[in-house]
Amino acid sequence: MDVMDAIMARRNIKKFKTDPVAREQVLSWLEAASYAPNHRMTEPWEIVFIGPETRIKLNHKANFGDAPVLLALLSQPASSQLARDENVIAAASFAQNFQLAATAAGLGVTWSSLGAAAHNRELMEVPGDYDVIGILGIGYPAEIPPVKPRTPITEKMRELP
Repeated sequence: MDVMDAIMARRNIKKFKTDPVAREQVLSWLEAASYAPNHRMTEPWEIVFIGPETRIKLNHKANFGDAPVLLALLSQPASSQLARDENVIAAASFAQNFQLAATAAGLGVTWSSLGAAAHNRELMEVPGDYDVIGILGIGYPAEIPPVKPRTPITEKMRELP
């Protein structure tokens, strides 16, 4: 699958098959994701693999679609608000790269913001000055949602003199 196909095929998966996902495969996608743009090569992302006990305590209403692999993506702290913003943007780019790599391999990802809640940050042992970019569930999709309509990009554009 080429990159344009992966971009157009990527969906937020709501339900996964129980088939296991090889850790080596996930690690290869994480490695590829690390090529995301990041200002001054700060590489501000950190990954936390979430085990069964923590997953239960997170108490997600749909159990992350029963995804067989669950991880949290964090963004490291920074010395200024601008640097923090740059770190969060870089970590979000990392997440997108990861999703595209998984999609190209025939797997899917769900991205949840549940990890940002204070009690969930504590459960995941997230230091207070870190940002939680999201909790990602990874697996083989049991169903792939249809494409949702998008606003034509020309309606989101403007030009300056």
